[in-house]
This record gives sequence, C-alpha cells and structure tokens, in this order.
Amino acid sequence: MHVKAQVAMVMNLDKCIGCHTCSVTCKQVWTNRPGTEYVWFNNVETKPGAGYPRQWSDQERWNGGWTLDRRGRLKLKAGGQVKKLLGIFANPDMPQIDDYYEPWSYDFRTLIDAPLSDADPVATPRSQLTGDRLAPRWGPNWDDGLAGADAATDPQLATMQEQVRMQYEEAFYFFLPRICEHCMNPSCVASCPSGAMYKREEDGIVLVDQERCRGWRYCVSGCPYKKVYFNHGTGKAEKCTLCYPRIEQGQPTVCSETCVGRIRYLGLVLYDADRVQEAASVPDERELLHAQRSIMLDPDDPSVREQARRDGIPDDWLEAASRSPVYTLAVRYGVALPLHPEYRTLPMVWYVPPLSPIVSTLEHDGYEADPDDVFPAIDHMRIPVEYIAGLLSAGDTGVVRDVLHRLAAMRAYMRKREVLGVEEPAIASAVGLEGSDLETLYRLLAIAKYHDRYVIPLAHTELAERLTEQQGSCGLDFAGGPGSCGASGGGPREDPEQTPIDSFMLNVTQVRGSGGEAAP
Repeated sequence: MHVKAQVAMVMNLDKCIGCHTCSVTCKQVWTNRPGTEYVWFNNVETKPGAGYPRQWSDQERWNGGWTLDRRGRLKLKAGGQVKKLLGIFANPDMPQIDDYYEPWSYDFRTLIDAPLSDADPVATPRSQLTGDRLAPRWGPNWDDGLAGADAATDPQLATMQEQVRMQYEEAFYFFLPRICEHCMNPSCVASCPSGAMYKREEDGIVLVDQERCRGWRYCVSGCPYKKVYFNHGTGKAEKCTLCYPRIEQGQPTVCSETCVGRIRYLGLVLYDADRVQEAASVPDERELLHAQRSIMLDPDDPSVREQARRDGIPDDWLEAASRSPVYTLAVRYGVALPLHPEYRTLPMVWYVPPLSPIVSTLEHDGYEADPDDVFPAIDHMRIPVEYIAGLLSAGDTGVVRDVLHRLAAMRAYMRKREVLGVEEPAIASAVGLEGSDLETLYRLLAIAKYHDRYVIPLAHTELAERLTEQQGSCGLDFAGGPGSCGASGGGPREDPEQTPIDSFMLNVTQVRGSGGEAAP
C-alpha cells in the first residue's frame, strides 16, 4: 500500500441555481487575457443539453479517456504513439473552434461615438479572434435553461429520447458545473508526448508545465471531459489549476469561494496509489465506482495513518483528511458520485445528484401526498433516474436510487424532527443509516459553515525540494499509465533541458523525411 493525498471536490447539484458566478470569477482570474478568449476553466451547463464544447461527452466521436485492450489492460482510447504519429498534423479527434464557439465582443465604440440620429445606434458583435463582424451561433451556455429543447444534441438522451419526448409536458432540467476532474488516472497526462502535463506528487492536482509544453494538443483530445485548452497566443496547453496558489495557503478555489448557492466542498482524500491501475481496469464499467471507492482509504484507520506517515504525509494533512467533507459525502455516506466513471480516469470531482420535485408525482385524483413518504416517487421523478445514471454511475440506476433514497430520507427525518418534534429512527434504518448519520448529512448538505465545507491544510514548504525531485513521476508510475509522462519513463529527470519530446521528434523527423523540427 502506497498512501497518497488528493485534493478533491464535491458539488451539490440540488443547490446550484445556474447563476454562472463561478464561471465569471474563474474567467476573470485565470483566462482574462489574449489567447484564452474562448477558454472557460469553469462552466455551468444545462442538462439535458449539448454542453461545452458541444457534445463533449460523446466519446464515440472524440475518443477521449481510457479503454481496455483484448487482454484487459488499460490503453488510451485515442490510440498509442504510432497512431498519434500518423495523425500528428491532422488529429481527427481534435475539437474545432466551432465546437467551442468563436468568442465575440461588441463594438461599444459605436455607441460612444455615434452622432445624433433618429435611429438608435447598435453595437454589433465582432470576433475576438479575427476582429470581423460575427453572427453568434453558439456559446458556452447557449442552451442555458432550455430543458433539453434540442434533445438530439445531448449524447445521454440517445437511448431515451422517446421517454423524454412523451413526458415533455413535465419538462426538466438541472445545472451541471464543470471543471477539470484532476483525475487519479488522468488520460491527458498519458496522452502528452512532451511530458509537460503532470500530476502533482503532494496533492494530486494536474497541471501543465508551460516550459515543456510543445503545443502538440494531444492532451486536448485525450481528455474525455474536454477541460484542456490550447492557447492560440502562446502555443501552449492550459487547464484548470484548482487554484493551487490558494490551495497551498489553505484557501478554497475561486469558484468555491464565490459560489452563491454554496454547493461546493473541498477536502483531502487518501488513496492507495498501488491500486489505481487495478481500479481503472475493472472489466465491468458499472463496477468502476465501487473500485474507485475501494482505493480511497479511511483516514481514521490506524494502519492507514501509520503507512501515510511512512509515505511522507504530514500529521496535519491526516487530520484534514479525517475531517474531509469529500470523503464523508463520497465514501462514508456514498451520496456523491463521479462524473462519467466509465472513462476510467477515476475523476475526483464528485456530484450529489439532484432530488427534483417529486411530491407532485404522487398527487392525483384529489389525493394529497405525504411529503415525508416520497420513496415511491423516486422512479417517477421529472429527472429520469436513467439520465442521472448515464452521467454519474455508468448507467447503474441502482446506485442512483440508493443515493436519492438517502437524500429523501434525510429530508423526511429532519422535517419530522424540526417541524413536528418527532424522531423516527425507522426512516434512517430504511436506508441503512442511523438518525445521527442523517443529521450529519443535513448539517453538511444544508447548513454547513465555511470551515465545514472547505477543509484544506496548508502546504508544507519544507518538503518542496523532495516533492520537486519527485515531480517527474507525475504521481503514478504503472506501466503505460500517466506516470510514464508520455514517451519517457517515470522518475525524476536529471537534465531539465532533456525532455521526452526528443525521442518523439526523432520519430516525427523520420516520418517527414527531413531534418527539420515539425510544427505542432
């Protein structure tokens, strides 16, 4: 067992109001500069909907993430080095600007300088890339609040369009905020031929070394969540940094700090790095969630804490992991689920699924539903369980039902206790919990204080030298995995000027039949 720490996030979708404050503040801090006009490290999508970039979750089209070969071993869905070499100048899996959107601003000078006229002046949209006039056709939140009006654009509805169409009079939608998943098994890191992308040894945050990046953009196509972007100004890849300068100071990310609905939780989890490959290689996609949870270690287990100390994790980090809201929600009570676990990246941004209005589904023929007896309505929610399962549990509806039952039980138990003054332990036992467990969930999901939502220990600067030396391992080191840092092997690099791109470029030169360096 090799214990490592990972900073992770949980978002409670029941509380997201779709205000996009998180997106705007992230944009202002990280991507408000030339070359990143179209880039949104954080965006809020309406589900059902196409998302951003358009239909990003359709891996039959984009070939992101991992799959298993005939021997059951992990391999990149987009193919290995040979396939990358063949398509190095025309990557068929690369999103185009129209899949994102051509960013625009408005010619506000027209309004300022307009002379007196009988007609009102109009600020026309202009492309931020070319400066030409532009007719906007798509954007990062183009289908905001449309409730799947264009259902055909959502890959998750491909198998249930008839069901949704028949229930259109009960249209549904919810908001899905998305950032980089900072995966345990990141396919973007494994896809990078230059070794520029790496997973930080100390906290699992996935970053891009701007000095090493050569702009090959295989990280963009390799990420199944399409959360790596290409800066056309610098020629480098960029992505969400999980606001690591703030994390190192014990502060939450900007998107978390400014969230109006207080839907985000940040904390440490401990995991067994030796079992990452095993967990990501489970043959049955529906078992990936269980496999990922199984390698997330109990921070209160004495044997885990002892091994963690031997692996260099400080005591204050262990205490933070013990109080982590992420471990509590994702593992201890199991009400948070990962986004598309079938991509086999073991994502570390988890979601509490939305418990949509369900009491009304029980009211018919003059019958008034009991607001505390909502279990029978779980399968008749406006948001189909199958749809949520397609997003958060690789299609396993049983897992989603269990989560929704626990959330419904929490509401019923606390309502009876706080409003009626009655405690009913049977409500908790019906979902396999105690009354104290439901109270803990209520305090965390409904009324949590700042220090309960964000449990982030300070970085240990005295360990910086050791961690810098280990950065070359990219956090993982199993064969063919992200620890190999693309074409090189794992382990520290002795010469900072010598990168894995050299061997890769040798192959490219042979393909081109010339001695010059290939352009990205």
